[in-house]
Amino acid sequence: MAPPWCLCWALLPALALALLGLAAAAGPRQTPALELAQELAEELWSAGLPGDLPELEPECRSLLAAFAEGSAALTGCLGRRARPVRLCQGCHGHYRRLLAQYDSIARAVGNSSESHNCAKSILTSDRLQIVVTLSEFFNETWEAANCANCLKNNSEGLSNSTEEFLDLFNKSLTCFEHNLQEQTIDLSPNNYTEVCKNCNDTYTKLNDLYNHLQRMNRQGGESAHSAHLCIDVEDAMNITRKLWSRTFNCSFPCSDTVPVIAVSSFILFLPIVFYLSSFLHSKQKKRILILPKRIQSNANLVNIQEKYS
Repeated sequence: MAPPWCLCWALLPALALALLGLAAAAGPRQTPALELAQELAEELWSAGLPGDLPELEPECRSLLAAFAEGSAALTGCLGRRARPVRLCQGCHGHYRRLLAQYDSIARAVGNSSESHNCAKSILTSDRLQIVVTLSEFFNETWEAANCANCLKNNSEGLSNSTEEFLDLFNKSLTCFEHNLQEQTIDLSPNNYTEVCKNCNDTYTKLNDLYNHLQRMNRQGGESAHSAHLCIDVEDAMNITRKLWSRTFNCSFPCSDTVPVIAVSSFILFLPIVFYLSSFLHSKQKKRILILPKRIQSNANLVNIQEKYS
């Protein structure tokens, strides 16, 4: 006959199912007693399962919760600042905190034993590796946006050149808006003469600074994204150029126009100069005409024959 404790152990699954059924039958309006019964049923069911699953240590659970909150905050920031693009200047704080949270997990904070290692339990305990996948996604997005080009070395804020560019960008938009409001007499719906005239200086400075930043970035960068500035600066410049050229139909004089015209004119007149100089410096040779001997006519031949006949 089996001992009594074996019978109790065998009845644990049945008792757990009964308590779960009672809690489910009570519906959404459960009394405290039924809620307690449901908790006891879940504990009994988990206790009766063979090979009880180990839970995370409190330190590891806290690190995982912090990473989850940081991921949600960064995702929300990226989504809200997608258009117009303001990722680097608005989300660098969230990204920096998420990096610190991931580093805390990777450094295995908590129990130093192998069975309770936070890095092993959170990062590499399953095939999917959600935390690693999320971290790689955020890193790839941040690198593709080339946000490091807009920030200081420690990523604590925007660089001086980026702040200067954004200041000129805001001044350009303010100039556009101000002149559009003051333009009361408009002969045609697409007449933006005042905007082109009054905002030309600000737009020229912004465009020159952008070209300068591009040249400096290409000279100093060796990565795959070195040909691009950060996405915030590129998007701001694209918006300004579309407004200037397409919406306002303003012309921006190119600084290389005069050299191009001069070189083209020089090449165009080269053949004329060549042939003229060749004509002036060449020596004219006298042409000697050699008159060919003419064959005597048939009439003379007949007279000669009659004379000697």
